[in-house]
Amino acid sequence: MLSLLLARAGVDVVVLEKHADFLRDFRGDTIHPSTLEVIHELGLLDDFLALPHQKVERITGVIGGVEVAIADFTHLPVRCPYIAFMPQWDFLDFLADQAARYPGFRLLRESEVVDLVRENARVVGVAARTPSGPLEVRADLVIGADGRNSAVRRLAGLAVEDLGAPIDALWLRLTRRPEDPVGAFGRFDPGRIFVTLDRGSSWQCAYVIAKGGYDGLRARGLEEFRAEIAGIAPFLADRVGEIAGWDDVSLLTVRVDRLRRWHAPGLLCLGDAAHAMSPVGGVGINLAVQDAVAAANVLAGPLRARAVTTGHLEAVQRRRMFPTRETQRLQIIVQNRILGRVLASRSLKPPLAVRLLDRWPVLRRIPARLIGMGFRPEHVRSPEAPLAR
Repeated sequence: MLSLLLARAGVDVVVLEKHADFLRDFRGDTIHPSTLEVIHELGLLDDFLALPHQKVERITGVIGGVEVAIADFTHLPVRCPYIAFMPQWDFLDFLADQAARYPGFRLLRESEVVDLVRENARVVGVAARTPSGPLEVRADLVIGADGRNSAVRRLAGLAVEDLGAPIDALWLRLTRRPEDPVGAFGRFDPGRIFVTLDRGSSWQCAYVIAKGGYDGLRARGLEEFRAEIAGIAPFLADRVGEIAGWDDVSLLTVRVDRLRRWHAPGLLCLGDAAHAMSPVGGVGINLAVQDAVAAANVLAGPLRARAVTTGHLEAVQRRRMFPTRETQRLQIIVQNRILGRVLASRSLKPPLAVRLLDRWPVLRRIPARLIGMGFRPEHVRSPEAPLAR
């Protein structure tokens, strides 16, 4: 997203992608209203919505066998008041294709960053490994947007503050049928949490476990794991056999952390590289997009003038630290006070806050706002240079 915005503003950008394509499963696939609004502001919404996706206007859950309404996005003051579910590889391909219309954009695939190039205590580029041999790319600014296991932030020696997470998640996929129930995202039973995301022909499922509980779950055997899923989501009981082995299950080790300082001279980290998010609310990719918009708003002009200073990088962090901190604060509350307690409970009923959401529809606008828009939605302010091709 940042490369699209900067190339659109007339800045030369090189993106290094270590894989040959974007095709990785079980990544963040929720495109929230805040991100859809950015795409609208770029004039790309119609083309984007022509891609296959599923719309979700409301979130419900099943807690202790009781279905409850939690969030209603339809009242948000945006062009698209809903969440769009789309494979992340389709989203990234779309952004790359749009950026490729601008002459200053280059995407180099199978190019893995292995070191930072420094001169006089300043980062001036990166060294990469490619199929054709070593590559060095010099730049006025290096952006680390390489996720929660960021090589860039590690190479830069930036200090990470670990905020803790009491859960992990197991991702898997099961066939979806037309007669399956719709609407309920999360199912909460004593000691069990199961999330189902409608992906058209399949359900993308998350089985939430206590932190570090994966080895114990595997030791109990695949058959018991299938039975657990069938118990909490009975409509899937005739499909759990599709989990043929543990290779069909992907472990997400949940982390919530953030850098104390997102930048060094000549370098800036954004997205999960700056702040790893919990999967709670599916906000990670959307917070990263907001980072990109804010960074482009601050940096496009200085980059065009080749006059980026540490002050500009500090301005990006100041702008984005508040929404990052407050979002993580909410995620930690949900993890510790709700999810952790459900996993440790022996009996369960909807808590008071959820009962109020279910009873009073107007209250559902509050979680919808927090999930769908966040604490500081950004708007495209960076300039647009003429298209050359």
